[in-house]
Amino acid sequence: MGGSTGSPSAGTTRRRVLLKLSGESFCHAGERGISMDVAMHTARQIAQAQRSGVQMAIVTGGGNILRGAQFKSTAGEGIHEATAHQMGMLATVINGLALQDALESLGCAVRLMTAIKMEPIAEPYIRRRARRHLEKGRVVIIACGTGNPYVTTDTAAAQRALEVEAEVLLKATKVDGVYSEDPEKNPHAMLYSELTYSAVLEQKLRVMDPTAITQCMEHDMPILVFNYRKEGNIERAVQGERLGTVISSRAVVRT
Repeated sequence: MGGSTGSPSAGTTRRRVLLKLSGESFCHAGERGISMDVAMHTARQIAQAQRSGVQMAIVTGGGNILRGAQFKSTAGEGIHEATAHQMGMLATVINGLALQDALESLGCAVRLMTAIKMEPIAEPYIRRRARRHLEKGRVVIIACGTGNPYVTTDTAAAQRALEVEAEVLLKATKVDGVYSEDPEKNPHAMLYSELTYSAVLEQKLRVMDPTAITQCMEHDMPILVFNYRKEGNIERAVQGERLGTVISSRAVVRT
């Protein structure tokens, strides 16, 4: 399975990227559900980035609608945890449909693909077909995670990034990158500009789940963690501008 070849070079426009969008990118801070104003803000950034010529695949989260983990405490008392995770997968499809329509309204060619077959509303995810769509200049939205319970959408993003041979995994967040502590709780937390995979795992930094980080480490897939809420940051990320935090095998731990 092909992957990247180390940390991305600053100032170099990427050829193909995978963007991980959490459910937060579909609603206002602290709210649930879908706000089309917020979705359109994200879609406009994606459309602008795609016009630079980058091939873009997107993995959607679904936490704004439902998180499978929220039912964990009641597993065995009504909703089995595996069923709850499947419900969460369906939430990612709802976000995918919203993003698809938002992008199409901006003139983008888009294909929504799902790991669970539901042909009336989306194509089944097939790696070779997804890559062909990317080669034709279409934005590919990938929903349902990996199609398996107990696997996060972060891990799905790492998996799909490797499968489509992306140059970098772009992890969109609501903060400027990876901090030593939660910056919303500690305003003095340090922002890292570079980190190694092992440093993220050893320090238990809350970036992506450990399985996703380990998978990227094993295949040398660099991760860029950045603030998608700042206008133009998605375009800056695909163009290789210095922003956020780069996680790679050769990064130097810098603040």
